[in-house]
Amino acid sequence: MKPLPAILGLTPTCTSEATVASKEVIIALDEGTTNAKAVALDARGRVLASCSQPLTISTPRDGWVEQPAELLIEASISVLAQVIETVGAENVAALAISNQRETAVGWYRRNSRPLGAALTWQCSRTAGFCQSLRQQGKEARIKAVTGLPIAPLFSASKMRWLLDSVPNGAELAARGEICLGTVDSWLLWNLTGGEAFCCDYSNAARTQLFNLHTAGWDNEMLDLFAIPREALPEIRPSSGLFGYTRGCHGIPDGIPIMAAIGDSHAALFAHGLGSEGCVKATYGTGSSVMAPVNSAQSGVNSLATTVAWHDGERLVYGLEGNIPHTGDAVAWMVESTGLDLLSPAELAQQLSQLPASVDSTLGVYFVPALTGLGAPWWDENARGMIRGLSRGVKRAHLIRAALESIAYQIADVVMTMRQHSDFHLTALMVDGGPTRNDWLIQYQADLLGCPVMRSDVTELSAMGAALLARKALLNLPVQELRQFLPEHVSFLPDMTRHGRLQKRWHEWQSAVELTRLQKTSA
Repeated sequence: MKPLPAILGLTPTCTSEATVASKEVIIALDEGTTNAKAVALDARGRVLASCSQPLTISTPRDGWVEQPAELLIEASISVLAQVIETVGAENVAALAISNQRETAVGWYRRNSRPLGAALTWQCSRTAGFCQSLRQQGKEARIKAVTGLPIAPLFSASKMRWLLDSVPNGAELAARGEICLGTVDSWLLWNLTGGEAFCCDYSNAARTQLFNLHTAGWDNEMLDLFAIPREALPEIRPSSGLFGYTRGCHGIPDGIPIMAAIGDSHAALFAHGLGSEGCVKATYGTGSSVMAPVNSAQSGVNSLATTVAWHDGERLVYGLEGNIPHTGDAVAWMVESTGLDLLSPAELAQQLSQLPASVDSTLGVYFVPALTGLGAPWWDENARGMIRGLSRGVKRAHLIRAALESIAYQIADVVMTMRQHSDFHLTALMVDGGPTRNDWLIQYQADLLGCPVMRSDVTELSAMGAALLARKALLNLPVQELRQFLPEHVSFLPDMTRHGRLQKRWHEWQSAVELTRLQKTSA
């Protein structure tokens, strides 16, 4: 599959829009799955310059999804260097990092050489190991300690796979000769010339090795996944000093790195600083739906309880559902229907016009379980299905079915979140490339029956990381950051249509169940 920049409206370009005063600029690196992007923001939160570079994704086997670990670093350093050159190194006060989560990287401490490819969050190669944990009756205990259900999405099983993939991996890791980390750790290690081996609380909480209640690595989980503590990074607050740049081409030594946070958490922070009732959905390659909650306790087994962030003063918790294929589902359907031959502008226009050109999907439902189903189903062995094909179905119906699948999957998670005693929904705050499709977002509002508030800031995750860096740099209370939050565009629900869409939502859920039954009987 090709990278998604064209489909999500992103291009490998650099832009510059303003002049700056000395030492006021924070540059945020947003290292995602399909793009590495650097964004410079001034003291008022305005975007001064940005640069992005597309990333490749490899699927060498069914269910395997990986990226060259070296490429993540090369692309990140390249976009950072270009933005630093644009705004002037003398004006840069600090760097910040937001990153794709759960992706696991291993490397040798002595030479920083990766053990192999980075195993991305979409990768399900450890599904067999995860199933064995379920069969051993470990799921309840893992969920109670880490807040996460058993799934190959999370980093721990991938880290174990990485150690098993190299000679004497476990022994080398136990001696501290191998480092294991999430993408923030890999970036920090390389940006600081190997001086900072650390991660933030939000990324640590996605590994399945982190105890939500003690806020540290958990000995029981380390034993269960056979991960030596010596191979893991130090955990630090998301807002605070991680280290200083050193030895990176085009990046001056000595720039402080003042924030690191998972990209979905950063987007939630930038939407509303974690305000109650503001539930966030990021639409990207996959989607994360996250709601702020008051504690680490959760009785909703099919969703993850996690650390939203540590702002330097306190831990903030989140309830989350992860969906592996949303924008990715549209990308697959675009390629399968020949629309990938269009220019980015023409494609964006078609993705808005085609679904609106038909009244329905003619009964077609697309369940995009391309590497399995995420929340709230957690079925990594399920595979995708198009149900309800008939002679009258055309390309417009298929594209509409792919876009509807995004809305249905988001709604499935929100419905499950309602089981949590701390959950409140005032509005769904959305961001990400696919949200630029007005038809999709109006459909989402009508389906849920609540306002959907869209941020048109393409750099939202970067902005969240930059806000946390500015908080640490200036020692600000969280509420003083509110003045920097971006505005939102409101999509209000049509409640008459909301009622009609409930039948279609029920039919979608039936299609999901059929997908899972076909997998079981195969």
